[in-house]
Amino acid sequence: MAKTSTRTSRPAPASIDPVEPYARVVLDGKMPAGRLVRLACQRHLRDLVEGPARGLHWDRAAALYAIRFFRFLRHSKGEWAGQVVQLAPWQQFIVGSVFGWKTAHGTRRFRTVHEEVPRKNGKSTMLAGIGLYCLVADGEPGAEVYAAATKKDQARIIFGEAQRMVRRSAPLAGIIDVFKLNLSVEATASKFEPLSSDDKTADGLNPSAVLIDELHRHRTRALLDVLDTALGARRQPLLWIITTAGEEGAETVYAQEHDYARKVVEGLIEDDTLFAYIATSDEGDDVFDPATWAKVNPNLGISVKLDDMRRQAEKARKSPSALNAFKRLRLNIRTSETQHAFGAELWMACGAPVDVDSLRGRKCYAGLDLSAKNDLTALVLVFDPVEDGAPADVLPFFWVPAHDLPGREDRDRVPYALWRDQGFINTVEGKTIDYGWVAEKIGTLAAEYDIQGIAFDRWRIDDLLRELARAGVDAWIDTGKVGEEISGAVRLLPWGQGFKDMNPAAEALEDALLDGRLRHGKHPVLTWNAANAVLQQDPAGLGKFAKNKSTGRIDGVVALAMALGLAVRRPTPERSMYETVRLAVA
Repeated sequence: MAKTSTRTSRPAPASIDPVEPYARVVLDGKMPAGRLVRLACQRHLRDLVEGPARGLHWDRAAALYAIRFFRFLRHSKGEWAGQVVQLAPWQQFIVGSVFGWKTAHGTRRFRTVHEEVPRKNGKSTMLAGIGLYCLVADGEPGAEVYAAATKKDQARIIFGEAQRMVRRSAPLAGIIDVFKLNLSVEATASKFEPLSSDDKTADGLNPSAVLIDELHRHRTRALLDVLDTALGARRQPLLWIITTAGEEGAETVYAQEHDYARKVVEGLIEDDTLFAYIATSDEGDDVFDPATWAKVNPNLGISVKLDDMRRQAEKARKSPSALNAFKRLRLNIRTSETQHAFGAELWMACGAPVDVDSLRGRKCYAGLDLSAKNDLTALVLVFDPVEDGAPADVLPFFWVPAHDLPGREDRDRVPYALWRDQGFINTVEGKTIDYGWVAEKIGTLAAEYDIQGIAFDRWRIDDLLRELARAGVDAWIDTGKVGEEISGAVRLLPWGQGFKDMNPAAEALEDALLDGRLRHGKHPVLTWNAANAVLQQDPAGLGKFAKNKSTGRIDGVVALAMALGLAVRRPTPERSMYETVRLAVA
C-alpha cells in the first residue's frame, strides 16, 4: 500500500542561524581549525557582503530547515545508538552553507561539495542524513539519490546507515518504503540506492543527488565523471564528496579534486558552485601535539576519542609505516603510498641471540616465499615464547642460485659468498632454485620441530608440491573447506599477497617489533631484507610489502610476516575440519 506524505512546512525564519556564529568563532581563534577551514569561514562572511553583487543571497530559513531535518534521525550504532542525531557546530556550518546559499533564481548555489576530514569524524552518518534529506525534503520531483563508491560494500555503508535511520524514525518510516537495495517514496516517485563502479547501469541514470564516499579510493575518474555529467539534467543537482586524504601525486582522482577545491577556498579560482571544507594541519604543526589533533579533528572528544589518538600517536612515533597511516587517516595529511616498513633502531632492538637448543618442543609457525629467477627463496619459522611476556624466536633459512654469484653480489651489493661460508644462506647450483632442496629442508624441520603450519604464496607452489612428494614429505593443503586432515603431515596454508591478506600479517610483524615480542638474532640476510622492506598502502590504509618498490630483496620479511600472521591466526590441526589433499609423486 502506498504511503502518504507527511512532509511538514518549512519553519519560519529565525533571527540567528548557527552558520555565521561558527565562522566567527573559528576566525576569532576560539575554536581550533586549520588554515583551509578558516578560509572557508572567511569566504562565507565575505559572501554575505559581496555575494549579492554576483546574484547570490543567503536564505537563513533554508539553512535552518536542512539542519533541523536531522532531528528526525537517530544513530544506529555505538554509544549513541537510538539517540537523535545532533550535528556538531562544524557539521551545522557545512549543512547550513550548502543548503542556505541560493542563486538569483532561487535554486541552490552549490552544485558540488568537497568535504575532507579524518576518519572517525562522523562523515558517513552525516552523509546518510543528507541523502535522506535529498530524498524527501529537497522539493525535487522524482528525486534520484545515489550513494556511490568504487566497491559495492563501500557504497552500502552510507546507504545502510540511511536504511537504519528510516527504520528508527516514525515520521520517515511513514513515507519511505525500505527494500534491500532501495529506499523509495511512491508519492513523489523518488528513490535512494547504492551504486558502485561494479554496476553497469550508471550511464542511464538521472540523479538529482550523488554522494561519493571515500574519493581517495577511486583509481579512475570513470564513475565520478559519468555521474557528474548525468546530474546536468536536474534543476539544482548536488554532488557531495566525502573523503580522507589520499596519496601524493597529481595524477590521482583525489589529488585533482582536492587541489581544485583547495584553490577555490584559497581564492585562486572563483567558482561559486563549489563548497569546500578541508580539515588538515598547517605547515610546521607538530603531528604529536594534541593541539594539532584538535585543529584537524573537529569531532575530537566526541566520535574521535582522545585516548585512541594518543595510542595511535605512540605507535606512530616508533614505526614509519604507522606514522604515514597516522598522518593520512587521523590527521588528513597527504602522504606517499609507500614508506620504509621499519626503522633500523626498531629492528635492531629485537636482535637478541636465539638459543636454537631451546626451540625443540615449542610450537612454531612458518612462512614460505618461493623465488623468481633473481629473488631469494625464504623459509622462516617463528616459535612460541617459552613463557608469557617472553619474545617469540625466529629461525630463517635462505636459498639463492649459485650461478654468477659475483654478479649477484655486485647487483645487490651484499656479500652472498661470505654469508654462504658463514652458514646464513644456501647456494644452489644453476640459474634458478631447485625446489628439491627446499622440500628436503621442510621435511627435516618438520621431523625436528612442532610446525603447526606453513603459510605459502601460491606462486609456483605446484613445483614445490611435486618436490615434497618426491622427497617423501607427507603434506596436506588446508583450503578452509570441510574435510579430513592427514595426521602427522605438514600443513600448508595458502596466503594471498594482496592488501587484504598481507595487511594483518604486516601488522602482526610491526606490532611484535613495537612491543619487543620478537627475537631474530640479527640474522644478516633477514636484517638486510628488513632494511629494504617498503610498505605500500592502498586507499583504505591496508598495507602490504611491495617488492617492486623496495630497494633490494625482501623475501625473508614477507615470509616472516606470513609466519607471524599464521601465529596470530592460530591454526589448530587437532580441531580442524578442513578439506585435505594428499600429495602423490607426479
